[in-house]
Amino acid sequence: MPRHLPSTRALLVFDAVARCHGVVKAAEELCLTHSAVSQQLRLLEQQLGVRLVQRGARGTTLTEAGRRYHAQVAGDLLRLENHTIEAMAQRPDGVRLLVGAVPVLAERWLLPRLPGFLAQQPACSVHLQVFPTQVYMEEPHYDVGLQYDDASWPGAAVRPLRGERVVAVCAPRSRWRAAAAQGHFRELPLLQLSSRLGAWEAWFAQASIVDRPPNPLVGHRFDLFSMVLEAVRADLGVGLLPHYGVARELASGELCLAHPFEADGPRGYSLFVAPHRADDPAVKAFCEWLDGQVAEEAEGAPPPGR
Repeated sequence: MPRHLPSTRALLVFDAVARCHGVVKAAEELCLTHSAVSQQLRLLEQQLGVRLVQRGARGTTLTEAGRRYHAQVAGDLLRLENHTIEAMAQRPDGVRLLVGAVPVLAERWLLPRLPGFLAQQPACSVHLQVFPTQVYMEEPHYDVGLQYDDASWPGAAVRPLRGERVVAVCAPRSRWRAAAAQGHFRELPLLQLSSRLGAWEAWFAQASIVDRPPNPLVGHRFDLFSMVLEAVRADLGVGLLPHYGVARELASGELCLAHPFEADGPRGYSLFVAPHRADDPAVKAFCEWLDGQVAEEAEGAPPPGR
């Protein structure tokens, strides 16, 4: 069965015409003649059986069909270019490990420790990407994933990696610090993480806090832990964060515990290994190294940088 795929040359010419709003500027950008650009456009239109551009006294513009088609193929061209650059970036003398992780775990726990793994595996290049939460992917493209326990990855080998401890933090000179330390949270502004709107209520229950706001869901709301962290620095209120995510700031004195209680986090983290990569030496080495890092942390070893 024939595949209806235009040539990349024709698509690149069409993309340039769409972006440059005309044939002349597109030809200049591509270092082609005006006639060569026009020829590629005609060939593409003939293959599709659809008029993509219209020529008038004011120059060349896209038709409605052309605008829709360009909106679709522009992203495909960018992805194709990124895939090509990705292939070109492979080290001929080494291996690549593609790791997907929850952003806060990647930034605050994995990255500070990663030099230790790379010292053991100098030929390995680690590509760290966001493993989105609460998104179903039929077949994630990662070799290894660090995600919440309830994440979905059909066919992957899954095992628990580590738990989470949650702490309430504030700025050292926060106007809310004294009240929070005594357990008086009723009048305190609570900083909310959009994906964990019930976190404060759970923390209050575990900490046996009685003087709490009548509605613990009220407060400034943020999409990322990093945003909550910066809001705490700005003294917009009291934030609830994973202990590992603020360990550096607590150690340096940039932030402080608003209250001494540490609660169990709502979800732990698991290690996911792609089914086709389970026996790969680099993947095995990475998983063993992760186990060692979790064991060291459990024994009280200070995190890197302290």
